[in-house]
Amino acid sequence: MFTTRPELRGTFGMVASTHWLASQAGMAVLERGGNAFDAAVATGFTLQVVEPHLNGPGGEVPAIFYSAERDAVQVLCGQGVAPARATIEAFRDLGHELVPGTGVLAACVPGSFGAWLLLLREHGTWRLEDVLEHAIGYAEHGFPLVAGIRATIDRTEALLATWPGSRDLYLPPPEVGALFRNRPLAATYRRIVEESRGGSREEEVERARSLFYGGFVAEEIDRFVAAEGGFLSADDLAAWDATFEEAAAIEYRGLTVCKTGAWGTGPAGLQQLALLRGYDLAELSEPELLHVVTECAKLAFADRDALYGDASEIRLDILLSEEYAGERRALLGEEASAEYRPGFGRLPRVHAGAEATVGSGEPSRGTCHFDIADRHGNVISATPSGGWLQSSPVIPALGWPLGTRAQMFWLEEGLPSSLVPGTRPRTTLSPGLALRHGRPYLAWGTPGGDQQEQWALHAFLRHVDLGLDVQAAIDAPEFHTDHLISSFYPRGFQERSLALEARVGSRTVADLQRRGHEVTLWPPWSLGRVTMVAREPDGLLKAGANPRGMQGYAVGR
Repeated sequence: MFTTRPELRGTFGMVASTHWLASQAGMAVLERGGNAFDAAVATGFTLQVVEPHLNGPGGEVPAIFYSAERDAVQVLCGQGVAPARATIEAFRDLGHELVPGTGVLAACVPGSFGAWLLLLREHGTWRLEDVLEHAIGYAEHGFPLVAGIRATIDRTEALLATWPGSRDLYLPPPEVGALFRNRPLAATYRRIVEESRGGSREEEVERARSLFYGGFVAEEIDRFVAAEGGFLSADDLAAWDATFEEAAAIEYRGLTVCKTGAWGTGPAGLQQLALLRGYDLAELSEPELLHVVTECAKLAFADRDALYGDASEIRLDILLSEEYAGERRALLGEEASAEYRPGFGRLPRVHAGAEATVGSGEPSRGTCHFDIADRHGNVISATPSGGWLQSSPVIPALGWPLGTRAQMFWLEEGLPSSLVPGTRPRTTLSPGLALRHGRPYLAWGTPGGDQQEQWALHAFLRHVDLGLDVQAAIDAPEFHTDHLISSFYPRGFQERSLALEARVGSRTVADLQRRGHEVTLWPPWSLGRVTMVAREPDGLLKAGANPRGMQGYAVGR
């Protein structure tokens, strides 16, 4: 069948990411002898430079990976926590019913830098200077500006103009395709490299981490946030560490599917798979398939919105059990449900009167993603996000803004995702890894906010249940529902909504409308930015990347 690109195949290494320059940076590391984890760190830092509207040093990253040396799956948590002074009472005293979607009030501890350094120290082989080479080079000497960056600047120009650091860096709006430089960012990373140099590789990494979380970076963040009236402080940065954790997992069609814990949205994907085990998806017609998958998503996201978070224990053993899935599956009917019902717990109160503000929420193609496999058997999937240029003011001395992930907390007492200082917000970020017979088979994911565990899940289903190769699974017409409580300010809800790419057939559209879905047709090739990497038992590597947005690329041999 026709695909926009070939499914790449080889045995040496594969890198698939949401930007071609980041993919090539990762591949260059593999070609020079680095492993998948060295390549991941180089790719992650490069994405911070070339996709500043989708991630940055002030943001966060979850990753899930398989280490061939340790024969183990681990989750890398680079999700920073809420500041010590960020309490529900403090926000209410300032007149807020929701955490704002823009500005320093919504900042958590920046997590991506610590996460990449932890991965490099424990699983990489390269020195920090070498994995930062591409990122510093693009920041200092320039990279071709993509249309998405220009569109973001145009859309938020009035807001950026009120932030001196952002105005100086991004205004007037640079031309698409022109070389764009971020010399303050290059200087920040170059200073970290210079001041951490010497001794063993591990000693350099630890000194670099100290410079960020306890040195000049933390001090500059502290000064800037204090002047802007925010909560984040140098003490918050000094108290935080990235961590390795066990993955949540479920068996599906002979695969062990692994995700982050319930501080992310990954378990909602696992819950959908638990529900879908009760169907032979390959035997369903297209409208039946879209209907069933959408209704299962509604049930899983209702549980997410009521039960997931970092402020209390989440019983994933119950939520992922076959008994519970059977009870929930019995709620599915032939028509689109207008209900939003978790299995237990209570839902937050939706703030119907709140209106979106310029720069708030996650970009429509928000976040980044990449998947990497090397010839040694290592595989990693990562979803860097946050620190968006349009959502928080650039810190002039550093060259980048803080993140706004705290907008995912609720200023309502008693929920697992209620704001509690020192806890992680319940994010949308959801890299994926699947094992076959205990060995890595598939790594995949996508940007896209609350659509991540829809678009990425759909590509997974097309590959695993419908038998499409990874590129064909990515290329197939996409869909999603917003019949869920948005994770982003102003936390909306769209009952029975179903967005379809216009490539879906008219008969399918009519059938779904007959079932009661509120169908909205989106332009062809407009939903999702999935990437995938696969590894066969004989060592054959495969990869695919999304043509949507005209940025993502897979490379390999």
